[in-house]
Amino acid sequence: MKSIVCLDGYTLNPGDNSWEPIASLGHFSCYDRSTDGVDQIIDRAKSAQILLTNKTPITQDIINACPDLECIAVLATGYNVVDIAYAKQKGIVVQNVPAYGTDTVAEMVFAHIFQLARNVSLNSEDVKSKLGWTQNNDWTYWLNPQIELAGKTIGIIGFGAIGQRVGEIAHAFRMKVLALNHFSKQAPSYPHQAVDLDSLLEQSDIVSLHCPALATTENLINVETLSKMKKTAWLINTARGQLVNEQDLAHALNSEHIAGAGLDSLWKEPAEADNPLLQARNCFITPHIAWATLDARQRITQIVAHNIQSFLVGSPQNVVN
Repeated sequence: MKSIVCLDGYTLNPGDNSWEPIASLGHFSCYDRSTDGVDQIIDRAKSAQILLTNKTPITQDIINACPDLECIAVLATGYNVVDIAYAKQKGIVVQNVPAYGTDTVAEMVFAHIFQLARNVSLNSEDVKSKLGWTQNNDWTYWLNPQIELAGKTIGIIGFGAIGQRVGEIAHAFRMKVLALNHFSKQAPSYPHQAVDLDSLLEQSDIVSLHCPALATTENLINVETLSKMKKTAWLINTARGQLVNEQDLAHALNSEHIAGAGLDSLWKEPAEADNPLLQARNCFITPHIAWATLDARQRITQIVAHNIQSFLVGSPQNVVN
């Protein structure tokens, strides 16, 4: 049986997601994290024939230190942590998990949208406080503007599987859907309008990001693009932190040039204490959890197991190199 080593399994399985589908395929060992430098990574990976990684970088040096390495299985969709070109040169297959969280991430988009639109938690906590509803003179009150989604326009940048699912949900809420089609292979059947970036920014009440982090998309949201958005608009980012110039967004929020933001990813994670968005006005940040439902994590485990099985029988699936 092959030696299978997982370098950073904790986020996928903090205790509620069994490794059995993968562990049954070989001699399996798993480390929660491998964050103490290259020497630690090499020490743990050097005997692996199949190496699993989520965020732990697999560089040329690490590949060279693993003479028996045959396959690298990434526990995610993004595979930029692996030097895929060098792996291919060495005859090592690299696999990823191409689609597991379409519904999960799309639902998180609307969690952020509803936070901005209704802020249930803020109003609920006020009701429970001694100065809340029990001390109010009126039968109703609200601590933030209460905003209806029906009739609003959502602009989706990156109209792939997740972006299209966001549009489908938005359509069910009777919203108008605008889409930047650069990342679309097939258009959905529900009503939507393909527009250019400037039109999307100018017309949207909500802008939701769903494109990959590429050289062409890095800092896509910046002082120039933010200046084209409505002052009442919200920005939602459940994609990659690299899409947003954080200083520019913080300034736009604090100067009330846009009305709010819901973010699930930042340039550097965990967030740095001096990140300007941590103190920005009407900015809600979650710790990169859009992907993290148990349902989605179980799908990742099953797909990785399938990837490894396909490699073992000589027909590897989801190969990225």
